[in-house]
Amino acid sequence: MLYIPKSIAQAVGLKEGMTVRLWVEEGKIVIEPVHDPFELALKGVKFAKTTFKEFEKESEEMQSELLG
Repeated sequence: MLYIPKSIAQAVGLKEGMTVRLWVEEGKIVIEPVHDPFELALKGVKFAKTTFKEFEKESEEMQSELLG
């Protein structure tokens, strides 16, 4: 178990129980948060806009390609 000072954890968005990657770089320990993809999908910033109609059309095209 690794304890990180609250001020540092808050500064980089670490929360208790979060998964992190650890590695050594130039003699220093580097810690990087590994974000949950489902949380990002639900709460993250959206950068593309697609209407339901566009999504449905794309889905039907892909199904036709895959299933014939």
